[in-house]
Amino acid sequence: MTARRKRNASRVARRKRVAKSFSSPVCYMHELETEQGSGRAPDIRIKRIYEPRTRADGFRVLVDRLWPRGFTKERAALDAWARELAPSTTLRKWFGHDPKRLSEFRERYRAELAEHAVELSAVRRRAAQQRVTLLYAARDEHCNHAAVLEEVIRE
Repeated sequence: MTARRKRNASRVARRKRVAKSFSSPVCYMHELETEQGSGRAPDIRIKRIYEPRTRADGFRVLVDRLWPRGFTKERAALDAWARELAPSTTLRKWFGHDPKRLSEFRERYRAELAEHAVELSAVRRRAAQQRVTLLYAARDEHCNHAAVLEEVIRE
């Protein structure tokens, strides 16, 4: 085997190892689901994804539709990526993190979340068993969709 073929073979092997080490963003429901909740109040937190990971984070779920800029999968250290729980592209662009639109955004986003009851209940069940940290990329920690999502999950 030539040196070139060996290099190509090692690249292919590396890609396969990397691909197996991460969960598919499309197929995360099995990671969120647990057999039964313990009946406790959900232990849920929100945090910017750019903040360093801590042990207190527990189960880390990215709740943005778009992947955060300049972030690798390794650095994100995600347990799941819940794109379905993020606001639609149209709603996200309309909102633009404008504090004046927050109350109307909250209503519209809650209406969108009503269509994703299965995903919400999976996160609630997980949060009843262990801490779940919802990760977002927005700069404002109060005027963002993750804060609204946290409220909905706690209800």
